[in-house]
Amino acid sequence: MVANQRPPAQKTIYVSFSAGINVNTTESLITVMADCAKQRATVVYLLFSSEGGSVMHGINLYNVLKGMPFKLVTHNVGNVDSIGNAIFLAGEERYACPHSTFMFHGVGADFTGKLSVQSIREISGNLLADEARISSIVQQRSKLSESQIRAFFGQAHTMDATEAVSAGLVNDIKDVKIPPGSPMVTLSFQR
Repeated sequence: MVANQRPPAQKTIYVSFSAGINVNTTESLITVMADCAKQRATVVYLLFSSEGGSVMHGINLYNVLKGMPFKLVTHNVGNVDSIGNAIFLAGEERYACPHSTFMFHGVGADFTGKLSVQSIREISGNLLADEARISSIVQQRSKLSESQIRAFFGQAHTMDATEAVSAGLVNDIKDVKIPPGSPMVTLSFQR
């Protein structure tokens, strides 16, 4: 850096996402995040709430978000459920609003039509593999042990913001504060 030259100012972009996880919402969020990268954001503050959804798309989002060239801050602004927990944990810094919750449960599948014993084995294997992937992310990015996570998946468990701090899911509990004039992107989806 040349003398008397100031470092570039930090550019923070706020992104609001409140939706289930599916192909459409995943592609939309990745597109917005790629645009933030093109705008040379140094910090992206993701206001996040999700009832969960597709494990495949959730794992995709987790991996893409972790690879973005900016600091990702995630903030639970309502409910973070199911695969939404893995996505939320992509944040380098993580926060929760005082009245937000995190819900964990096992992976499920919808069945239609006749199933062979072989297809039941394949489905069962895939469900167990999905649970293992989610468990691995949660274990790496929190203070929760494998046995705690397994218990949450077995019986379903919802934790409040205070428990989330103790579990290492979030750094702190605080309300969202967006400075006036901050760039903000809101993703909207048909329901």
